[in-house]
Amino acid sequence: MAVSVLFRHPSSLEHDTGAHPENARRIVAIEHALSERDWLGWDVRESPAATREQIGRVHPQRHIDRIESLCRRGGGMIDMDTLVSEGSFQAALHAAGGAVAAVDALLSGAEADGVRCAASLHRPPGHHAEPAQAMGFCLFGNVAIGAAHALDAHGARRVLILDWDVHHGNGTNAIFHDRDDVLFCSIHQSPLYPGTGPASDVGSGAGEGFTVNLPVPGGSGDAVFLSHLEHVVRPLAREFAPDLVLLSAGYDAHAEDPLADCRVTDDGFAGMAASMRAAADELGVPLGLVLEGGYELGALSRSVVATLEVLGAADPPAVPEVALDPLAAQAQERLAAYWPALA
Repeated sequence: MAVSVLFRHPSSLEHDTGAHPENARRIVAIEHALSERDWLGWDVRESPAATREQIGRVHPQRHIDRIESLCRRGGGMIDMDTLVSEGSFQAALHAAGGAVAAVDALLSGAEADGVRCAASLHRPPGHHAEPAQAMGFCLFGNVAIGAAHALDAHGARRVLILDWDVHHGNGTNAIFHDRDDVLFCSIHQSPLYPGTGPASDVGSGAGEGFTVNLPVPGGSGDAVFLSHLEHVVRPLAREFAPDLVLLSAGYDAHAEDPLADCRVTDDGFAGMAASMRAAADELGVPLGLVLEGGYELGALSRSVVATLEVLGAADPPAVPEVALDPLAAQAQERLAAYWPALA
């Protein structure tokens, strides 16, 4: 019988950021909401710490050393948005390790035969961490580390990453910018921090066409996000035919979130999860989720529950019908030169 596996670790609470929006209360709220629902029947496990080799697939060792050294000295500010404490290095190792463990659960031999979905619920988040620079609350590129692990350790040929955090995943974008074995799709509010991810950025070199940026304006809600998933990302998934789908799942596009201006609801996140579950099921490949942002605790915890409830459901959930949004139509036209399925 198919099972769903959730990775967590208490070190997430030791990344002390004080009153910063990205704080330990996020994990407390998520875990409380899940525990009240008996973890939705998911198999809950503690994550291992990622190894230097695993992190080193996407970050130079000097970057790892800088983070470790700063934490060992008691912590401090990396930039105006990003700070660390003494416990942050171990938290970051387990956040990366949770993504690796999720990939292992999905792709490792006999165990993977019974695992359909896996989730890594840790902090700090990761999608803003560029190869040699921590930024935007992020230290290591967790979802990128998981994707690289799938390719290098498990022999996956192709990995699809969908980032639905309201902020563009500039780190993931940079890490895979010139590669054709990772299809990176990001739907994000623009203009907004970090100011990257224009529609014109489609990758470079061998990776041209494999970076798919889908910027949307503030005020965009369920219909706009779902239209991009149903009419752009799912057709791309069919044509790309990945061996693994990974969600870089931030919840700061929620209507209640204080750090952005999009209007996605709890039901909208459930609908997006249903769309990507359907895409993975159609392709016959597993699906993993790595937590990113989300800063209004009630909205965050409810939306994570809604997402995992859909991903772990025994029966395939219904995908909401959604009309082709004008922005999604423009994306189809823009990307059709690379992806005939969108023509």
